[in-house]
Amino acid sequence: MRLALGLAVLGALAAAALAAPLAQHWLGHDPFAPDLFRRFAPPSAEHPLGTDDLGRDLLLRLLHGARVSLTVGVAAALAATLLGTAAGLFAAWRGGLADAVLMRIADGLLALPALPLLVVLAAVDPARIGLPRGEAATDILRIVVILALFGWVGVARLARAAALSVLARDYVRAARALGAGEARVVLRHVLPNILGPVTVATALAVAGAILAESTLSFLGLGIQPPAPSWGNMLANAQEMVFSAPLAAAWPGLAILLAVAGCTLVADGVRGRG
Repeated sequence: MRLALGLAVLGALAAAALAAPLAQHWLGHDPFAPDLFRRFAPPSAEHPLGTDDLGRDLLLRLLHGARVSLTVGVAAALAATLLGTAAGLFAAWRGGLADAVLMRIADGLLALPALPLLVVLAAVDPARIGLPRGEAATDILRIVVILALFGWVGVARLARAAALSVLARDYVRAARALGAGEARVVLRHVLPNILGPVTVATALAVAGAILAESTLSFLGLGIQPPAPSWGNMLANAQEMVFSAPLAAAWPGLAILLAVAGCTLVADGVRGRG
């Protein structure tokens, strides 16, 4: 039940994000162009959720923001999962010095204060590393890389613990005794049996990445306007939370639904395991 509900919530958000160009064509508004004559317009047939402080349609910006926020969340989580699973499997399989070095690196990253470090890295000017400044694709890539570099640690420790448990089982020993190569043991016997906990970690990583992107964008260090994301929509609405509460309520609700959907998926997968 929880898994189905979580998938339904995430599926609805993904469908809404994919439908953003169609909704823009249907409503006939440009969500990036200000229209100061329509500032804070109430919900209507022309603007179903009203407009923001610059007269831009809130529904269209929410849908386009979903494309950005969900892309960052999924891409960062998948990158962190791939890095973490590979590192955890390698550490469990090789053991010894490789295991010790990888786990000490993981311990060091875990000991660092995550949010201040993310803020410092996000504040680096993209032009200094050869990336174009002020483009949404650059901002998305920058945040995905930053989140992946720090998000792999938890997945690596989880994958390592699960892989060590599997490697100690009788059927793995039997496979080795029958002459199975190490690559076959890892890919055929170990990896499929750790996918359950890794999937749970991935679902939670998506929620964490969406929250991290929203935090950075809220602080002005993530996705830069005029490109919308749920985080910078909240930042734009923070000074008008009492005079125009809907401008803050809708992106806040979208973040809540996305995180709740990921949590439900993680709980559902864990319950099935």
